[in-house]
Amino acid sequence: MSTPAVVALKAAGIPFTERSYAHDPAVTDFGREAADALAVEPDRVFKTLLADVDGRIVVGIVPVTGKLDLKALAAAVGGKKAAMADPSLAERRTGYIVGGISPIGQKTAHPTVLDETAELWDTVFVSGGRRGLDLELAPADLIRATAAVVADISR
Repeated sequence: MSTPAVVALKAAGIPFTERSYAHDPAVTDFGREAADALAVEPDRVFKTLLADVDGRIVVGIVPVTGKLDLKALAAAVGGKKAAMADPSLAERRTGYIVGGISPIGQKTAHPTVLDETAELWDTVFVSGGRRGLDLELAPADLIRATAAVVADISR
C-alpha cells in the first residue's frame, strides 16, 4: 500500500528504501518500536512532531531518543513561542494518523526543521505515513523532500 510520502519521494526522484514491520497496536512508543523492529540504532530513527509557533504550524523532526526543544524550534523559524500542536489538528493538517505522521507528503506543507544530529548518519529513518512503515533515506534527501532547515532542536 502506497502512502503520500512514498508517492512524493518517487515523484521527486529521491532515492529511499521502504522498511515495513509488524506494528503492535498495544505499543505507543512508535519510534522505539520501529528502531527495535528494524534492528537499527534508535538515534537514526526520527519522529515527526508538530508545534504551534506564534500561531503557525511547524514540523520538528527529532531522534526518537530525544525530545523536541520547543524554544529551539521557535528560534529556528524566527518565532518566539512554541507549544505542541493538538494531535487531532496534527492529523488534519498532515493527512496522517499519530504514530504514522511522515514529514514527507503532508496534506499541507509546513515549515520544517530537522535536528542537526541527522547529518551524523549516512541514512536516517522517518515514518512512511502509516504505523509499521518507515522510510530510509539520506539526510540531504530528507532535507530536499521537506525543504527543511537544520538546527539543534533536540534535547
